[in-house]
Amino acid sequence: MPSTSKKPRIWVTGFSLTGFLPEIIPAYAARAEIRVINKLFEEGETAARELLAAGEADVFIAAGANGAYLKSRLSAPVVQIKISGFDILHALQKAQEISERIAVFSYQTISSELEELKELLKVDIEQCYYTTPEDARQRVHQLAADGFKVIVGSSMVNRLAEEAGLAGVFLYSAESVRRAVEDAIDIARVARIEEARRDWLNAILHHLDEAVVAVDREERIQSLNPAFARLLGVSGEWAQGRVLSTIAPELGLADTLRTGSSDAERILKLGKRTVIASRLPIREGGVTTGAVLTCQDASAIQRADRNLRAQNRASQFVARYRLAQILGDSREIREARAIAERYAGVDATLLIGGESGTGKELFAQGIHNASRRSGAPFVAINCAAFAETLLESELFGYEEGAFSGARKGGKPGLFESAHTGTLFLDEIGEMPPALQAKLLRVLQEKEVLRVGGSDSTPVDVRIVAATNRDLRRMVENGSFREDLFYRLNILNLHLPPLRQRPADIPALAAHFLAAAFQRLQLPAQGNELLTRLLPRLVAHRWPGNIRELENIIERIAVFRGNGEMSELDEGMLRSVVPELFPADADAIDAPELKHVARSGELSHIKKVLAECGGDQTEAAKRLGISRTTLWRRLK
Repeated sequence: MPSTSKKPRIWVTGFSLTGFLPEIIPAYAARAEIRVINKLFEEGETAARELLAAGEADVFIAAGANGAYLKSRLSAPVVQIKISGFDILHALQKAQEISERIAVFSYQTISSELEELKELLKVDIEQCYYTTPEDARQRVHQLAADGFKVIVGSSMVNRLAEEAGLAGVFLYSAESVRRAVEDAIDIARVARIEEARRDWLNAILHHLDEAVVAVDREERIQSLNPAFARLLGVSGEWAQGRVLSTIAPELGLADTLRTGSSDAERILKLGKRTVIASRLPIREGGVTTGAVLTCQDASAIQRADRNLRAQNRASQFVARYRLAQILGDSREIREARAIAERYAGVDATLLIGGESGTGKELFAQGIHNASRRSGAPFVAINCAAFAETLLESELFGYEEGAFSGARKGGKPGLFESAHTGTLFLDEIGEMPPALQAKLLRVLQEKEVLRVGGSDSTPVDVRIVAATNRDLRRMVENGSFREDLFYRLNILNLHLPPLRQRPADIPALAAHFLAAAFQRLQLPAQGNELLTRLLPRLVAHRWPGNIRELENIIERIAVFRGNGEMSELDEGMLRSVVPELFPADADAIDAPELKHVARSGELSHIKKVLAECGGDQTEAAKRLGISRTTLWRRLK
């Protein structure tokens, strides 16, 4: 905020006032610069305006009609000297030395206190009031004609008295002038503080990308920042003082001024641009005295949102699950957890095998959270979800200009994002051969080369890979590199399919049901239905494993929570969970794809797909692969 240490500049207007200044100014030399304008009314106003335009004045001091005149015409503060009872007594005492008949002039009103004082002092006082200088001149001449010798009043009245040949006694005292100076200094100090605040606020508004405009109660623009001027395509000086609705009707504030209500984040069309506008009334003493409008370009908000999500990307690289959260008490799952806990204590590369939906990423997250790298990033990527070129740039990053559309400054890959942490490569068996070679080099050299780059970046990353395919068979038929397989298969963990651990199904189903009711905000109920369905749940083959079980349980929760599925409504059950009610108990049990020779894979896939009536989801379940893998095989 700007400094406010500069001394205030105070100008005193009025001839008679200047007589007190020689004895007053030295006492205030350290606190203010006090100067004189020996001009009144129109001439005084002109001089004051020139001083204000030059930045040479903060406050003016004046008395009587001259003070009222300047106060009504100047934008700067004008302090009017106040008359005290002492001032009146002192002036009357001086006037009595000249004549027993005294005329006292006041601006616009007659003082009732002076009438009482006249009776108390037994003094012949004629009270006169005036509204204009010409009015005062005529009244003075009339008093002279009536035989008055002395007049008490302001500096203007004293000058008129002298012109008419009468004695003039100045109504104000030095003490009154001192009080006015004190008031002027206080006003100047407050004004300086407010001016500094305005300058500070204007400096902030000037550099805001957000467009801001403020209007008065007539909707005339009082302040606008450069961003708003650019939005309207006008200059700030031209817009100042104009009615906002006449410049931009879409952004008008008339309704806000009329209702006094706020209107936030309204989407508006301004020409070809879309802006988000917020309107806010300004209230003083409970009365709406103005309004403020702020506008943001919608495209700028969208860019900011993208940047924010990009900056927060690292915060998404977090492993949510722990090994203790993995449900099941069967021998198979207990052994898998024990092996995982042992593997968490070392940094060697780990290969997790198992059918789709057995919880490979869940185990990978649990191992990460149980390792010394738990405070570092856990970065996961599905190698089957990207085309080869995209997968390469995602994993290894790229330099600026590496390809058309490359981000300015380049982009770090997931290896760099996972530095000091864990990189989980899901469906590693789907990685294209060219990238297998590049991945092998990263595992060997512990450094990554961005696409289009020439300098390698060292990385400290633990690799956990997962697959639902038989990588040994893929090595044999040449679809997976042997050297990469042995680099990945240092540690090995195989997760059993759900059909091999039927003892865990009740606990898993109950957990998924409770979680589904909570997620769907439905009343918890339906355990009796699970008990009834349990034999079918245990007998089901679960080609989709735990993921399939979770999906079926959620389906049950949706219908049971809405009361649409009763305990005995088997028809509804068959409709909702047909997987548990096979139409033909002797239905063909298609062998899974991993048990089929590579040479016969495609014909077997087509055969199973035909048996499923073209339903790729059902075919993928029977084959024991994901829909993505099925799509890739067919392609």
